[in-house]
Amino acid sequence: MKSQPFTRPTIVAANEFLAEAIRTHTQINKAVLRLGLESEIDAGTVLGIEKKCDRLGRIILDRQSETIETLDGTVSLAEAFVREALGLAEENSSSVRQRDLLRGLARDGYVVVWGERREPAKLRSALPDEIDLPATDDEVRGLLKHFKFSVPLRHLDLAIDTHTRGDWEAANAQLRTFLEGLLNDIARHIDLAKANALQNGANLRQMLADSSIGFLAVDRKEWSSDGKNYIEGLFKMLHTDGSHPGLSSEDHCTFRLHVVLVTARTFLRRLQQGRT
Repeated sequence: MKSQPFTRPTIVAANEFLAEAIRTHTQINKAVLRLGLESEIDAGTVLGIEKKCDRLGRIILDRQSETIETLDGTVSLAEAFVREALGLAEENSSSVRQRDLLRGLARDGYVVVWGERREPAKLRSALPDEIDLPATDDEVRGLLKHFKFSVPLRHLDLAIDTHTRGDWEAANAQLRTFLEGLLNDIARHIDLAKANALQNGANLRQMLADSSIGFLAVDRKEWSSDGKNYIEGLFKMLHTDGSHPGLSSEDHCTFRLHVVLVTARTFLRRLQQGRT
């Protein structure tokens, strides 16, 4: 079980969908009871349904890592909450709130398996637990702030925002800009004078691979002079259906987001630890 299974945007999306889908006080009261929060949200009607949902969402955000016993076993409070919301989802719904929740789940590395007839939807992890995308996202943001890499952080935020809106081309373009900005800032952090003299992004990446710095590993094909390496291959993939006209599917965009997050975490950890 992951202690931090979902990012904040996904929890917020679940809360907004729950507020839209719940129709009666009985429904919200039962959800609160299953989450073990009945002592914090009164079952009466003094508070409206929407305000109960708002209070519930705030509690979940504050205590998301706490564990709770459910019929599915011991899970985090955040996971139990998201499953409550997902239980109200419908496969062919036109709800914008439901769409936003499903996109958030996909970003966090989950797939929804729709049940037959009246069976509720099931949540399945699409990736190994070791990747743990919500924790990866949180760590990347923390390290970007630690190194004061504000421009890449802004592009990462824009990539998430455009992904949420379903603007796949814009999200792909922002991911490419984020990765390029990250590597540029890493080069400047390591040797500002040398980086300022080079300026160009490709030259800065070559600088990171030079033997005098050795940040990018040539022997592991992270970088090479012939362009046949991981970094250049990733940039080419991010460019496809990116900033130029063309269509990009949600699955491809989400995949790119996952790869970029894991790659960024690797390089930021390396910078923090001062090793290659």
